[in-house]
Amino acid sequence: MPTPTDIDRSTQMVRLARMIEERAEETLTLEMLAGVVGLSPSRLQKVFKEEIGVSPRDYQEAVRLRRFKASLRQGENVTEAIFASGYGSVSRVYGEQRRKLGMKLKDYQAGASGEIIAYACRQTSLGLIAMGATRQGVCFVEFGDDVDSLISSLQKEFPGASLVPSPAAETPELDDWINALEENVNRGKSSPDIPLDMRGTSFQIQVWRFLKSIQEGDVLSYGDVAKRIGKPNAIRAVASACARNRIALLIPCHRVLRADGQLGGYRWGLERKHALLRAEKEGND
Repeated sequence: MPTPTDIDRSTQMVRLARMIEERAEETLTLEMLAGVVGLSPSRLQKVFKEEIGVSPRDYQEAVRLRRFKASLRQGENVTEAIFASGYGSVSRVYGEQRRKLGMKLKDYQAGASGEIIAYACRQTSLGLIAMGATRQGVCFVEFGDDVDSLISSLQKEFPGASLVPSPAAETPELDDWINALEENVNRGKSSPDIPLDMRGTSFQIQVWRFLKSIQEGDVLSYGDVAKRIGKPNAIRAVASACARNRIALLIPCHRVLRADGQLGGYRWGLERKHALLRAEKEGND
């Protein structure tokens, strides 16, 4: 049961997160934010990440990115969107934010049409699995009944992309990545550290990043996740973000349960979710 101190700390961090949202266009240093809540910079960094799931800087960047993407969708040109979102320079977005968008800015505005995604399929102890990757990292991992349906699902997720079987010059690491994932599924080895190309709304990416911080053998409820990312009333939205996760295992939405401890949903079947949780629990006993 949380103590009053825990509740106060959580409320304090949520309020700070809202302040960051309101002042996202400003330069907010860790020292400045720490002064607002009366903590040392190092302590604030630790507490904020524990309660919200990301650092204050990453939280501010996520807010800016959300506004930037919204501006692009509304038809603003790239330069106008950059400065309206508070980045302050074109080079900063083309450097840091290209990695977070997972694609070139103009490609994002055009729906990433023409991008190349390499793919490979493997049989695992939990069934057939397909992995797709761009130059930035893995953008798709899904279970399916046959190769054709998995490729069809990949194309449906990225209708503007060109799909090429691995090995491909665009993503030479793909075979190594899927082999590492296969080792994780079939032999219970630790989840591989693989670069991801996450694509979704700002909220979805915030949820997915937090899910990656949940340790093997641990579980949280959808409400727990909502609270940890600073949106305690967004329980259904968290569940929806989990359902929209297209990168199985590497973004471990199987570690999120209903508040009553029941499995809840799982995009790739409850039997797989139960098997994954059981294997992780046994591996940590």
